Amino acid sequence: MAKQNFKVEIGPAHLTRFERAKIIGSRALQLSLGAPAFVKVSKSIHDPILLATYELDKTSMPLTIRRMYPDGTSQNIPLSALM
Repeated sequence: MAKQNFKVEIGPAHLTRFERAKIIGSRALQLSLGAPAFVKVSKSIHDPILLATYELDKTSMPLTIRRMYPDGTSQNIPLSALM
């Protein structure tokens, strides 16, 4: 979905620093355990945190963020809509 077609109803219309940290940490763990990268990267990058940050900046990760209200109402937001 394109950003202009998706309406973010819960929270800010951008990725928060906490969501960013969680995505990078989770993806870095996956990469360190041998998961393939979503982007083509040179052989010189060996740090999974740098690679996860690079993937996030290129918006190549097919992820969805779930934001919730305290009453249990939630919204699933594609990562591409927050970048």
